[in-house]
Amino acid sequence: MDLLNTLVDKGLRRELPTREEALAVLATSDDQLLDVVAAAGKVRRQWFGRRVKLNYLVNLKSGLCPEDCSYCSQRLGSKAGILKYTWLKPGEAADAAGAGVAGGAKRVCLVASGRGPTDRDVDRVAETIAAIRERHADVEVCACLGLLGDGQAERLKAAGADAYNHNLNTSEATYADICTTHEFADRVSTVKEAQAAGLSACSGLIAGMGESDEDLVDVVFALRALDPDSVPVNFLIPFEGTPLAGEWNLTPRRALRILAMVRFVCPDAEVRLSGGREIHLRSLQPLALHVVNSVFLGDYLTSEGQAGQADLDMIADAGFEVEGAGTTTLPEHRAGGGERVERTDLVTVRRRGAGTELPPNA
Repeated sequence: MDLLNTLVDKGLRRELPTREEALAVLATSDDQLLDVVAAAGKVRRQWFGRRVKLNYLVNLKSGLCPEDCSYCSQRLGSKAGILKYTWLKPGEAADAAGAGVAGGAKRVCLVASGRGPTDRDVDRVAETIAAIRERHADVEVCACLGLLGDGQAERLKAAGADAYNHNLNTSEATYADICTTHEFADRVSTVKEAQAAGLSACSGLIAGMGESDEDLVDVVFALRALDPDSVPVNFLIPFEGTPLAGEWNLTPRRALRILAMVRFVCPDAEVRLSGGREIHLRSLQPLALHVVNSVFLGDYLTSEGQAGQADLDMIADAGFEVEGAGTTTLPEHRAGGGERVERTDLVTVRRRGAGTELPPNA
């Protein structure tokens, strides 16, 4: 296909595709799917070889968020039967992080529900980072605490955080449809604050919320404009008890096309296969490794992922290798509408790991 040859050439040069080209990727047929994956794979291998970076989530504070994000099981008014607990102690969080590191994770992502951290919350996270560093000096630490206030990004950087995550989630035009307690511009501002403080920016999206192809392209182009180092691609986990519980809009083929489009638009960014991959990609997860270069190991914030060993086996079986702690993830220039099928049986609420007395999945 001329389209795919053009996109590969642009990806190898880090040249931005046109909106029309990005939309055309999402519109490709099932007969063209393997060609799309192969083309995106050429771009992925140019910048990241066959390495897969493993990341591990630690949910520091779960549930009872005052924001009304429709997709979130921790939102205001959520009736999802998730774990709810206040801040983990630094030692507890370090224990959870250690399980991920032992499983091969190179980055630990510290997440807390809420609109944004208080200064005391930043102190808590700083203590947690110190506890993790004491045991695992080389692990990367990313914080995800919501909207940042003045000086908080700088304090997190001084405390030893390497990165900050704050996703854009969907297009600016439709943002008010999924959240009314803050705006798209607030999210953009926080990503910029993190970058200005010298933190590596991590910002991505959620697909499968009923958005159009145009919305997906809009948010990915907005991400390209922000130029984060990491772009997590989440697929909606339709928790019962949330407003989007009935949104089962994705197929494995649609999910692969979305990942490929993100890779073509953000060719040299760490594209991370994130929440919902087991639910929506299902048996096609190994194909996604030809497009992405990063995945979350084990469980998510409030839902269970596949067994950590199954992730490692999948990576090895597909001919990829886990990225080692001594390897730089980013390229040198950076280092400085499918059919609707409701499958509620696929969502498993997390009942193990952080906030429980059961061992974590890693």
